[in-house]
Amino acid sequence: MRHRKDTCKLNRTTSHRRCMFANMLKSLIDLEQIQTTVPKAKALRRYADKMITLAKKNTLAARRDAIAELMIRFNPLSDKEERAARAGDTSSYNTDRRVIQKLFGELGQRFTNRNGGYTRIMKSSRRVGDNAQTCVIEYLPE
Repeated sequence: MRHRKDTCKLNRTTSHRRCMFANMLKSLIDLEQIQTTVPKAKALRRYADKMITLAKKNTLAARRDAIAELMIRFNPLSDKEERAARAGDTSSYNTDRRVIQKLFGELGQRFTNRNGGYTRIMKSSRRVGDNAQTCVIEYLPE
């Protein structure tokens, strides 16, 4: 019996599943729309909505929780990268820093008046190799 079990395992180990969702979340926040299979999208929706809830709080603790959930590792910048970052050029370092800035800056403010349901799943065609149902998961425009 599966009473009170709410984890969708997707035939993966815990570490693989956690890394997969962290990578998918980073891509979803950065691009605001990704294409994946329907079961993965339905499992990802839960984490994506949680990220927006943390972004709406906009506290240091919420920021640290988001960094932990997204598995972001802030590697120290080189001198050249630091100078470029101070000048405003954010393309010189990895996208992990931009993901956090976008999450707490743009996306957190976009959904301040909304109380949930921040994502949309739209089914699309079937995948060629294994005939799996694919879909597009995206953050709502407003």
